[in-house]
Amino acid sequence: MQRFIVCLLCSLFAVSLHAEEKFRLGIIGTTTSHVPAFVQLLHASNADAPLDKFRVTCAYPGGMPDNPSSWGRVDQYAEGLVKQGIKLYPTIESMLPEVDGILLESVDGRPHLEQAKPVIAAGKPLYIDKPMAASLADVLEIFRLAEEKNVPVFSASSLRFASGFQKMRNEKPLGNILGCSAWSPCTLNDKHPDLFWYGVHGVETLFTLMGPGCQTVQRTSTAGTDFVVGVWNEGRIGTFRGMRTGKPGYGAVVFGEKGNGDAGTYDGYKPLVEEICKFFLTGQPPFDPQETVEIFAFMEAADISKANGGVPVSIAETIAKAKAEVPIPVSLQISPNGVLRMDAETIELSKLAETLEAMVAGKPNHQVKVILRAEKGTSHETVLAVCNNMGNKAMLANFLYER
Repeated sequence: MQRFIVCLLCSLFAVSLHAEEKFRLGIIGTTTSHVPAFVQLLHASNADAPLDKFRVTCAYPGGMPDNPSSWGRVDQYAEGLVKQGIKLYPTIESMLPEVDGILLESVDGRPHLEQAKPVIAAGKPLYIDKPMAASLADVLEIFRLAEEKNVPVFSASSLRFASGFQKMRNEKPLGNILGCSAWSPCTLNDKHPDLFWYGVHGVETLFTLMGPGCQTVQRTSTAGTDFVVGVWNEGRIGTFRGMRTGKPGYGAVVFGEKGNGDAGTYDGYKPLVEEICKFFLTGQPPFDPQETVEIFAFMEAADISKANGGVPVSIAETIAKAKAEVPIPVSLQISPNGVLRMDAETIELSKLAETLEAMVAGKPNHQVKVILRAEKGTSHETVLAVCNNMGNKAMLANFLYER
């Protein structure tokens, strides 16, 4: 009897320990204010369910050297995590065995595909912060790899889960939505397609309310404003206004069967973080990934429309073109003394752009994607010189360095 009681107590203790265990999260990319904001919510002493089941335990800093919005903040946010006892790792691969799930937070969308690859290969569930990538082709490839490996992945703006937008989408107080006008700030970044950098917030609001099914996109652009018109199935029209002047905010107006009305505004990060936690616990994304694909097709089609004088652009054709894109991977390595190697062969910096551009000459649907590695001790100026001499035909797809 005594032995039975001892065994029972041991079992109860084991259950108690298991109940106290936290879901361990790793962060990729300490380059955005979302990093300290998310950690603060998850680590709060008064955090309620499901946030109280999670703990950020480690991080990989990352950072893109040619984007001040990324490189200028990476050390600041990394040091903030260290002060909270969060361990930094030199590579994503070395961090993965220590975590149960990943928050991919890199503010620059260009490296997201390369950063997601080892996470998916390791079978870890993955949340990718906005923008999911810096091209529709990369978005499609991330979802393809995740589906192939049966790994849960989702991406969303915090605007999607604002209470007003969710109520309008799910409860339909104005009946079925016939149209919508959404708006948000829309600062631009020359490393990304225009709307990907910040306009994605307002575009995601638009799709949260309208749902999938957009067929064509038409864009008007001025120095201070972008105005994009989408035509949905059944002739429904949704518009996005991206603002760079005045006092831009977040919001939307819905035109419904029963009337028209304000749909809501931004509610902060907590609703998104709650959905991320539910996602990690269940392995189920909160909405269909196809909607995310359409969001990025909408934004890419808007760029095509702008380049062609504002003509309507087909969403289906934009997706088909992205699916047909052929990546050309190139590995560049820089030594501290400035020696540049491309796929193990030394190359002169002055010849780099010409060489990369020759790879896609006569191949309209090909994209050079550069993985740039800097050996320890290489100066930032030397790295920037390489970035600035890659020309217009190559995309910096990832940057690897030793801290």
